[in-house]
Amino acid sequence: MFSMSGPDLARFVFALAALLFACNLLGYIAERLTVPRIIGEVAGGLILGPTLMGSVFPHAFHWLFLGFGSESNLWGFIAELGLILLLYNSGLKFQYRFEKADAKIGLSIIVASTVIPFIIGWLATYVFHPAQFLGPDHSLMALKIVIAISIAVTSIPVISKIFSDLGIMHTRFAKIIVGIAGVHDIILFVALAIATGIAASHQGVNAVVLAKSLGVTFAFLFACMFVVPRVLKSITTKRANLIFRASFLGYFLLIMLVLCDIAGYLNIDMMYGALLAGVATKLTLPQHLVKRVENSVREISFSLFIPLYFGIVGLQLNLAHNFSVGFFVLYLLFATVVQTLVVYFTCRAIKTDKSTSFNLAAAMNARGGPGIVLSQVAFAAGIINQNMFAILVMLALFTSWMAGSWIRHVLKTGKRLMPGDENLVIEKAQEDVDLDWSTETSIVS
Repeated sequence: MFSMSGPDLARFVFALAALLFACNLLGYIAERLTVPRIIGEVAGGLILGPTLMGSVFPHAFHWLFLGFGSESNLWGFIAELGLILLLYNSGLKFQYRFEKADAKIGLSIIVASTVIPFIIGWLATYVFHPAQFLGPDHSLMALKIVIAISIAVTSIPVISKIFSDLGIMHTRFAKIIVGIAGVHDIILFVALAIATGIAASHQGVNAVVLAKSLGVTFAFLFACMFVVPRVLKSITTKRANLIFRASFLGYFLLIMLVLCDIAGYLNIDMMYGALLAGVATKLTLPQHLVKRVENSVREISFSLFIPLYFGIVGLQLNLAHNFSVGFFVLYLLFATVVQTLVVYFTCRAIKTDKSTSFNLAAAMNARGGPGIVLSQVAFAAGIINQNMFAILVMLALFTSWMAGSWIRHVLKTGKRLMPGDENLVIEKAQEDVDLDWSTETSIVS
């Protein structure tokens, strides 16, 4: 009933192995070149997808990735599973507590870097005629929301990985940026959930549809952040909770799937349910248990499903035919300049020194994972077309690379990231271990 034929299964597993090999290899090379890993992972999909292999060897590409009728659905499922795990991991990194001295900086940047770039992005749609990027849903309102989000969004996973790789995750600078990014992205993903809700309604945009989408989205947000953690705290450790006693990790993955499912039935994108499931888990458990969940989920997520997700994003791109290089360059400059100036002058307005203000502005430009999620969700919902999908993915990759390069440059030149990080001690993560394959042999007489 649920089986696949042997040849089809063998072909799909071979394609999975080929994509996973390319993503992990290029991701590793990217890290060695001090480039964010997701750039290499997406590049794996670009090489095996329509951009390269599909252009040079089209029959090989179709045989490998579109060889039988249901294969595209299988790729879609793998991508959605990777996306859900990526957003769940992002939710687990949510920070809701600031040191008193940092609260003013964090709150100021959250408000300014969310509201002002969003408004500027929205207004920009009246200049470059966004209808050329409309997807099959033909919802101009949803498209404008997506464009506005793309100017304002920041990446929790990528900026956290950059800080971890540089050994500065313990610094004041890193804690402020990660905390800001967590709150920042939840706010912007609310807007994305509203956009997908509008697109899913198929009723056109009117006051009733907009009010319904806003009401449902904010009600779901409130329930996940305030009601669900209270319920979980009261039932999780009860002796009658056989699921928790059976599997610690399985229990929280079940909660993740349930919240994703509820979001789907409410016409809110399922990835929003995954993000808030991570937040709810973080708000439910003490810190050491959150770390246990995070470490357990990360192992399988970042070794298998998330690299495959970014690789599948690359498979969907066709930069050889559906990518406007000139417009992308202008879009990249516009998005970078807007976010940089907003954060820089916000920091200066609250009496932050010039170098710290610019460092914070550079870090807030990393769009990374959430930027790619934005493009993927909007493309899957029919809000944007292939051209805009490629532009938003490349925007996320380039801005992440630029942000990481600047922070690395500051550290390399011996300058401080911000006051409080003087005499910085780098705390490197455990390096890759070179395995010693030599064995000692003993002669048993």
